[in-house]
Amino acid sequence: MLRKFFSSSSVAKRFILFVGLISCQGLSAQQKIDLSDLSSFNNPGGNWHIAGDVFADISKSHTMTFTPGVGVLVNLPNPTDREDLYTKFKHGDIDIELDCMMAKESNSGIYLQGRYELQLLDSWAVLNPKSSDIAGIYERYDETRPQGRQNVDGHAPRQNASKAPGLWQHFKIAFQAPRFEGGVKVKNARIIRVELNGVLVQENIELYAPTAGAVENNEVAEDALRIQGDHGQVAFRNMVITNYNKQQPSLSSLTATLYKGKFEEESTIATGKVFQQKQVALITTNIDGLPDNDFLVKYAGTIHVSEAGQYKFNLDTKGGTEKLTIDKNTLLAFGKGNQDVSINLNAGDYPIEVVYSKYNGWEKPSVILKVVGPGIREFIISDASNIPVDAEDPILVSASENTILRSFMDLPIGKRITHSVSVGTPEKVHYTYDLDNGMMVQAWRGGFLDASPMWISRGDGSSAPIGVVEYFGKPSLMINKLANQSEEWSADTVGSGFVPKGYVLDEQDRPSFKYKIYGASVTDRIRVTEDRYGLEREITIENGSDNLYYRLADAWTISEVSPGLFIIDDKYYYIKIESSNSVHPIVRDVKGRKELLVPIKDKFTYSILF
Repeated sequence: MLRKFFSSSSVAKRFILFVGLISCQGLSAQQKIDLSDLSSFNNPGGNWHIAGDVFADISKSHTMTFTPGVGVLVNLPNPTDREDLYTKFKHGDIDIELDCMMAKESNSGIYLQGRYELQLLDSWAVLNPKSSDIAGIYERYDETRPQGRQNVDGHAPRQNASKAPGLWQHFKIAFQAPRFEGGVKVKNARIIRVELNGVLVQENIELYAPTAGAVENNEVAEDALRIQGDHGQVAFRNMVITNYNKQQPSLSSLTATLYKGKFEEESTIATGKVFQQKQVALITTNIDGLPDNDFLVKYAGTIHVSEAGQYKFNLDTKGGTEKLTIDKNTLLAFGKGNQDVSINLNAGDYPIEVVYSKYNGWEKPSVILKVVGPGIREFIISDASNIPVDAEDPILVSASENTILRSFMDLPIGKRITHSVSVGTPEKVHYTYDLDNGMMVQAWRGGFLDASPMWISRGDGSSAPIGVVEYFGKPSLMINKLANQSEEWSADTVGSGFVPKGYVLDEQDRPSFKYKIYGASVTDRIRVTEDRYGLEREITIENGSDNLYYRLADAWTISEVSPGLFIIDDKYYYIKIESSNSVHPIVRDVKGRKELLVPIKDKFTYSILF
């Protein structure tokens, strides 16, 4: 069965909770590694530095520089200093969230417990990624296999979700350490999931042994986090660690009491007739004699908590309603299911009761209880086999050739584009165009579109990108007439004479968009760059008038890093103005933000690189 394998891309501005600082004594539940100095690491080599900012040249291989300050960890290996970096803390089960920047053609890696490598590489524009590309799980070496076949178990990312060198890339990594009983491994380590730039690229990968380059070939319950330092320039920031080293709550002495009938109101339970009562090992619907519909089951037992703190529960049932009570506290009232609810518990045993009433016949019975607590990753404390399978496969649209799809498009700013055109290419670089403003509102690399929201069931007419999305701000006109360079940019089309004229296709079915504005005829031609590094945009104007300006970017920060090359926001994407243009770009301040403008009369070409 086809499954969704992506998540929506995160926006450039990310806010990460600062909970505390790492110390040599170990980790609390969630902490941010202190990058004001290198004291969080064991004996750092001379190749490791703390910086205030960092810059990697997009056009020069292995070139990264930094400016003084704090908050950024930088590796600049040289012939005499190229040491790996080890944290002072050791970890077992762990979540890691961080920003990473690669220099052009650079190579590095993150080793979980110093043994299992998640690859870091400048994989910009790679069409078909391998296990050696960024977010790949590196191969392990098995000397028992025949010669030439000893490298095994590498796992390529599901798609290339990387960005250009010099741009910040965001990782979320969830790792489960191997399990041991009496010093013997009883369960392999596992990569639960890896997200790169908001895209799920690895999920539920079992690690049978350490990967190549491990600090040791043995496996342990805990060891240090290691960052490779001998290969290439790489930088990190916003490193947040969530450690899961506490014992999970457990259920015991469970009794299931079964009632036949349709119980839509809690008051009717008292008059219901019990037809079965039995001991069960789990909260489950896999109970002999339980019908598919019109029943109520009441699970009662004891929940054991080893660690004091706040616990969050989620009870999700299908085809009816539910109730959750712990220590005589009603956390979820009857009819108020599938919500996160919290309770503070000391270490000890507490009575727990779960009520599930099933009265909608079209859904299969299912009851799932999830728990998360201090030092405990969210887990299913009920019968995990009760998780229902989606009734519908997602409808994923590929673009093995130039492809155009019209749909609604929802942007993360809460805006729906109702006259959008999404253009897919076999180069796996795609974009969405807003016909109402003559604006490219987003571009992405990877898969094309998930059309499930549009075509499954009644649908809502929308589709969503499958890949790493760069958003270009609020929908607005790209061209305006300004009396002077300080006049405010018009927010809408009123008074502009804007009229969309659709698009025309070339011989390869690639569109050029047309519209009229301020009496001029505009052709907006968008093509994938030859190197697949981004999109080239050629704007042609006929019958143009004086004082027309084109806005390339509206952002919090815009910096010119080299002649004609601008980096937008917090190293989010690049704009490159071709040297053949006889224009002088203008960066101006507008109400605390920046705008990048160029005066335009006939033709103008630039590229968006990401």
